Amino acid sequence: MDTIASLFSFITTPVSWVIVQFHKMYGAIFGPDTGWAWGLSIVSLVILIRICLIPLFVKQIKSTRAMQTLQPEMKKIQERYKNDKQRQSEEMMKLYKETGTNPLSSCLPILAQSPFFFALYHVLNGIASGKTIGVINDSLLASARKAHIFGAPLAAKFKDGSATVHALGATVADVRVVTAVMIVLMSASQFYTQRQLMTKNVDTTVKTPFMQQQKMLMYVFPVMFAVFGINFPVGVLVYWLTTNVWTMGQQMYVIHNNPTPGSKAQAAYLERLTKHVTQHGKVRRRSEKTIVKAIVAKGRDRNEFERKFINGLNKAGLAAQADGTVVKSDSAVAVQTEDGTPTTGTAAPKRQQPKRQTKAQRQTGGAKPAGETTSLSKSDEPEDAKPAAPAKKAAPQPGAGGTRSKAQSGQRKGPQRPKSPSKK
Repeated sequence: MDTIASLFSFITTPVSWVIVQFHKMYGAIFGPDTGWAWGLSIVSLVILIRICLIPLFVKQIKSTRAMQTLQPEMKKIQERYKNDKQRQSEEMMKLYKETGTNPLSSCLPILAQSPFFFALYHVLNGIASGKTIGVINDSLLASARKAHIFGAPLAAKFKDGSATVHALGATVADVRVVTAVMIVLMSASQFYTQRQLMTKNVDTTVKTPFMQQQKMLMYVFPVMFAVFGINFPVGVLVYWLTTNVWTMGQQMYVIHNNPTPGSKAQAAYLERLTKHVTQHGKVRRRSEKTIVKAIVAKGRDRNEFERKFINGLNKAGLAAQADGTVVKSDSAVAVQTEDGTPTTGTAAPKRQQPKRQTKAQRQTGGAKPAGETTSLSKSDEPEDAKPAAPAKKAAPQPGAGGTRSKAQSGQRKGPQRPKSPSKK
């Protein structure tokens, strides 16, 4: 541990200085030797660090979504070069470079917090050992050793013996109960955060190994917190529990306002947005305009929830524009339709059904122009016209020398001239 402490000694002084400044503020309210003053100082340190890490958190979200999008391509590369690991790695790096994706971006917030975490651990370990560290002098050290959070000293650990705990002015039972409760809350908050991500904010249309990996982490991280938590001082448990709660709330906000495309959270968000837009007739927030603009730009590549959103606007007489705004569909503007093709003006003209033809028109090859009467005389009947159904033989008329006969091979089709009577 001394090696780790020496590695992060460059940040120990700034961390201790921030804690002391917050302690002065809260000490004036709750008293300098109270657990509230020191505990809230650690909580405020977490909040300050997480506010500074918001840009990295945004980058983490973009990287995670980009990785989810690339999972099908990555799977194809793995299958294509499964016997050549070097070529597989080269193709993966090429894919990351072409898409501008960095797999390590999803770990940036955790990596950025690590120095502060170990620096705080070193500060609290010095308090437990009775050693001054950073800007914490002898008077602040004595005040910190007197501070108790729900009966547990700030620097006590779950595995500490009775002698160490009694030296800090507490009992072993109090320390273990408080640390056990905090470890359970820490693990539960981590599990809920990861489960919320997997059940609500993951594209359910694509089944990739990345989803299985995230599902495994949902159970691994809580176990890791439970194992390592018994070696952390109470102050570090306060720090880690606070950062877990912050992460959970931050993720809930992102899922509610900027969900992953194709996820259940996006379906709920677009349903709320449809009701809001149809009620007010416009998009008011900049974030909503950004999402509508992205949906319009997808065109035919929209998922099921996005198509439902566009159709809902069309039914309400509204149309989404390429700039993310929404206008009434009866205005003479370019409207982005469901399949991504622009149309101008109001609704497109309806397709007219062709009029049904009569039997005589079908036999003569089409309908006559309006105003003309259809005649069934022999002169109007085309020579090569065939009857729709075989006609029965008609009885010979008196004075007629013949009947209509079927066309034979080599003869002209159609009615034949009557043969002249032969002379005897």
